[in-house]
Amino acid sequence: MRQVVLDTETTGLEVEQHHRVIEIGCVELFNRRLTGRTYHQYLNPERDIDEGAQQVHGLTRARLAKEPTFVQVHPEFVEFIRDAELIIHNAPFDVAFLNAELARAALAHKVDGLCRVLDTLALARQMHPGQRNSLDALCKRYAVDNSHRDYHGALLDARILAEVYLAMTGGQALLTLSAESDTARGRARHDAPPRYAEGARIIVIRPNENEIAAHEHVLALLDKASGGKTVWRRLELPAAGDSSNRAAIVELSGDRRIERRSSN
Repeated sequence: MRQVVLDTETTGLEVEQHHRVIEIGCVELFNRRLTGRTYHQYLNPERDIDEGAQQVHGLTRARLAKEPTFVQVHPEFVEFIRDAELIIHNAPFDVAFLNAELARAALAHKVDGLCRVLDTLALARQMHPGQRNSLDALCKRYAVDNSHRDYHGALLDARILAEVYLAMTGGQALLTLSAESDTARGRARHDAPPRYAEGARIIVIRPNENEIAAHEHVLALLDKASGGKTVWRRLELPAAGDSSNRAAIVELSGDRRIERRSSN
């Protein structure tokens, strides 16, 4: 699955007041791994930048005067995001600004027509109701390093959001892993000897009802965020309330797996 983590910087907060996009940063994920492909572009807004916005991202009109306009670079941007799932923190803000830029370029495209959009702010509010869910707050919650973030920058923030998103949705299957390294890893697993001795006894600790309920709650949030496309919902699982036989002893003999439940 191809995903693009996206962030923008703008001249101000209100798209209705004709504020413009001045920086776009995108990071590509494929099957939850960073591919190393990015899209990064500064843009000439052809208008002044609000002082408050300038204090956030540090970009000035003079600094951007020689950059291209969105009209000049939009084909490359559209091609980069097309058919991906966009991951954006506070997606309505960025999508509204990008749609306005596309409209100024006299294009029929809209971002949400080119891509699916996942709003990580909405997801975080579902997972952590009543808590602060800004990108900085999520970095702290998920132990993502953002100490180098003196100013907001679109590409930097997209990289940070990629780490946060992966941590929020099941951990980081991160960093570039080439096809060659995948093949080598698969060969090593195939050639490796079994990791158990003949007749080994493995204790399996089963979750209690509260642990199962908490796990099911997180799975439901992820299922909702994916539009009901999670694989585990198609698997046959035991009833959530079944907390009997919390421990089991598994005996491994050759290719056989025998499970004997304890009475504890």
